[in-house]
Amino acid sequence: MRPDSQKNSPYECGFEGEGPVRSEFKVQFYLVAILFIIFDLEVAFLFPWAVALREIGVIGFWSMIIFLTILTLGFVYEWKRGALEWK
Repeated sequence: MRPDSQKNSPYECGFEGEGPVRSEFKVQFYLVAILFIIFDLEVAFLFPWAVALREIGVIGFWSMIIFLTILTLGFVYEWKRGALEWK
């Protein structure tokens, strides 16, 4: 709130800042980022499942189908609620 020469000096980047240095991010940005991380990590489970599909058999196949169904329902729910809309 009280700018002085130390606060306004260039830090690590070596050039003077332009405009306000602190900008607020909307909550929508964080929501989309969290949803991306969640769905990205969920999809990361598909590779080991595909590699070990012969060893885990039919039970492993159907358990992954249930997992993917729940994942798809969660994605559709977030899509219908408008959480993926960027305003």
